[in-house]
Amino acid sequence: MPTPTRWTRRAAGLAVLGGLNGLAGAGPARAVGPTTGSFYYSGPRSNHFDGERFFNPEGGSEPRSFAEVLTWRLTSRSEVWPDDYPSPYAGTRPGSSGKAGLRATLVGHATFLLQIGGLSILTDPIWSDRASPVSALGPRRHNPPGIAFDDLPRIDAVLISHNHYDHLDLPTILRLWQRDRPLIVTPLGNDAIIRSEDPAIAVTPLDWGDTAVLGRGVTATAVPALHWSARGLADRNHALWAGFVVKGGGHTIYFAGDTGFGAGRHFRDMAARHPAIDLALLPIGAYEPRWFMASQHMNPDDAVQAMRLLRARQGLGCHWGTFHLTDEAVDRPARDLAEALARRDVPAGRFLAMRPGQVWRS
Repeated sequence: MPTPTRWTRRAAGLAVLGGLNGLAGAGPARAVGPTTGSFYYSGPRSNHFDGERFFNPEGGSEPRSFAEVLTWRLTSRSEVWPDDYPSPYAGTRPGSSGKAGLRATLVGHATFLLQIGGLSILTDPIWSDRASPVSALGPRRHNPPGIAFDDLPRIDAVLISHNHYDHLDLPTILRLWQRDRPLIVTPLGNDAIIRSEDPAIAVTPLDWGDTAVLGRGVTATAVPALHWSARGLADRNHALWAGFVVKGGGHTIYFAGDTGFGAGRHFRDMAARHPAIDLALLPIGAYEPRWFMASQHMNPDDAVQAMRLLRARQGLGCHWGTFHLTDEAVDRPARDLAEALARRDVPAGRFLAMRPGQVWRS
């Protein structure tokens, strides 16, 4: 019988990456949406929705089979992480969002505080100690949030890219809603999941290409990503996934959420439809082993290529160093990013491996 520590690292983590929360002690997803269509969404067919499930038009990013998950976990040579991986920037106390300028602060994992056009916006907020459907198991934080929850300014809007537990954290969303009543924007179907926590929570669902007005002239457009979704054993791809392009105050930000690189087409399309991207927030972690992860998570070299295809002025790397989800060492994403930048002749300062609490200003 595995020890709880090993179980937490090797099995409960599947709830985040594989949607297999049955292995972590939770049951199948509860149908909170319509009885027809998907669990969470009912709408017309499209080039990425077949009437029941969402899919990637490019293909190549379907959830791995249970057999493949077991093969990975049984053959895994996962690097051991230290119990704590503290950030030198911890304890940041951000001020209110000014009308001019652009400021991005990494809270941890894929959570950024974006201050643009007079608004304060959070991406994929998670302040919970574990990214899991249960509080006692699952990947735990190896560093505290770079901004304490009580030190947050008033949050005007929340962008949620998809429903995996390390990106859609219902306890955090409920806290934010009770405190600030922010505008919550997420891809189709995820609104039903959020309202299952509290029916009073107001959520704006978007399809790829749809735009929401966040306030003060700031907008967020949902854009394609190469990924997938699941909260349990029975709801794979019943909710959509997306990245976001945020525009306001004379600036443009791209937040990738989770995505594979594929052939890079969605990044080329993004650059054509949303030119002059000032800031690209790109995941650089959770990428080993490549045979398992390449279709759904970029590695640092992929992220550098994505930044160049986007023609982004600045890249910030996230999705590393907080939750131990895959096999690479805690600091390997930063090392691999530095090597990729040197190999591709990109100045090191143009793409930073951000740490919790670290601030970038335009």
